[in-house]
Parts: sequence; structure tokens; C-alpha cells
Amino acid sequence: MNPTAQRASEETERSRAAAGILLIDKPPHITSHDAVMTVRRRLRVRRVGHAGTLDPMGTGLLVMGVGPGTRFLRYLETEPKEYKGEITFGVSTNTQDADGEVLSRRDASELTLSAIREAAERFVGEIEQMPPMFSAVKIGGERLYRRARRGEEVERPTKKVTVERFTAGQYDPPVLSFTLTCSGGTYVRTLANDLGEALGTGAHLSALTRTAIGRFQLKDACCPDDADVNRIISLGHALEPMPMARLTRTQARAADNGRPVAVPLYPNRTEIGLLDSEGRFFAIARQEGGVWQPECVMHLSPEG
Repeated sequence: MNPTAQRASEETERSRAAAGILLIDKPPHITSHDAVMTVRRRLRVRRVGHAGTLDPMGTGLLVMGVGPGTRFLRYLETEPKEYKGEITFGVSTNTQDADGEVLSRRDASELTLSAIREAAERFVGEIEQMPPMFSAVKIGGERLYRRARRGEEVERPTKKVTVERFTAGQYDPPVLSFTLTCSGGTYVRTLANDLGEALGTGAHLSALTRTAIGRFQLKDACCPDDADVNRIISLGHALEPMPMARLTRTQARAADNGRPVAVPLYPNRTEIGLLDSEGRFFAIARQEGGVWQPECVMHLSPEG
């Protein structure tokens, strides 16, 4: 085997061996992509991706897929998302957070915690948010942040998000601590900005830590520089509580080749995980009629 083919084979084996989910505690002042690149270097695996971006200012939980595990990120239960952070009143910025340029300063000296709590209640439930100009949303084929850097302001459609809990904690003027539980896609900095506008003082997000994504918790995460294969969560475990069906060797080979398998149906479930004859997870299947059709497969090893 020539050296190039040898390296490719070794990369494939490392990728297969490392397949799973890794919980990372992103430090401040790096992008989510920076964290991914660090994990790639640490594990020597090219395929690493994440579910749910954090802004550079933000810290906390990133759920990463490693190796073939990247293909299964979309099946994880990644809602709701939980945060803790701080909002500073009286100052608005162009990015709606502490990394931006100051747009306005207003007097917040008369603001009370009771007024903040009353206003925060109006942002609980299904609400409409307008994506900030400094965001990765594409309008007319171009990301908004590129236009924002040129000083442009463009119309952008609002979107519905769900805020389950928005709790104002300690208020040490002009800084409020808060906790938040919300749906994916919620712009926390926009929530801070909009709360400030509702109170007439302006505000920006001055600190943010993501503490949970679905059932995944920050307390179980490691920093990117400490990423290790021993911390990888197997896909079968990560996908819980999705039902798992163990197949015979013949059924597993059929599913590996994209053919449907007949295993018991699960009430109120349209997707299940498939395990090979040794009990190892290798695929997600979707119900079609009375059978399960594989739709995302991590192919079995030749001897599997």
C-alpha cells in the first residue's frame, strides 16, 4: 500500500473507532469552528462537526459529532437549550452583545428589578424575533454579518421561537443575571436587546454560558484542549431515548445495503436505531408501511 493510501486507511480506522458524540465546554473569545478545529487536531480525526453555534463571546456546551457520528447529529434530542448570563442595561450595541460598538447610552438609574421581571414575562412563550444584522443568516445569497460590516441595514423576516423560561435573577445595576430555557434558533442577544427596548433603556448581552442542550449537560463536558477518545459517548447511548432494535446478522447486512428490515413497530415512533447482531449501533431507520427503511447508515466493518 502506498503512503497516501496508508494514511487514508489509518484516518478511516481512527474515524470509525472514534465515532460518537463529544461534549465540549467552549471557552470565551474563540468561535465554535475554532473549537472544532482543536478537537480535530487532538483526536486526529478530520470529520468533526457541532450542533448549535455559540458566538465567540459565549461559553459553555457544544455537542460535537466525531467521525461518522457527524451524520447522526440531526437525530439527537437537542432541545430545549438552557443558558445563564448577564444583561447590561443602558447601553445598546450594533451586535447586541459586549463585542459590538456602542450605538446609544440611556439612563437606566430608575430601572427596578420588579419592572425587569414584569417585562421579561412578556417574552415567555412563542415570540417573534428578527435576526440581528450581525448573524450568519443569508439574505439575497449573502450572510447578514458581511453586509453589517459594510454598514448596511437590510430588511429581514422575523421567525418564531419558543421561550419556556426567562428568569431575572440578581440585579446589581446596571447588570442583571438571568437564566433562560428556549428552543433552538433563539438569539439570546436579541432577547437582551429587545428587553432593553421594552424597558426604554436599551441593553446588551454582556455574558452568556450555555448549560444544557436537551439532556446533555455542561457539567459532563471538557475543554477542547482536553478532548480524548475516552470521553466520546457512543451513538447508541447519545441517541437515547430512541428505541433500538437488535438485528440478526442477515438483517444487519440487508440494512447495511439499504434494504428494509421487518422488526417490531414502536407506537408513536417514526424512527428507531438499528443494532447489529453484536448489539452495536450502526443505523437509523424510518418506518415505511410495516417495515423499517434505513436512512442513515454507518456501514458495518467487513467482519461485522
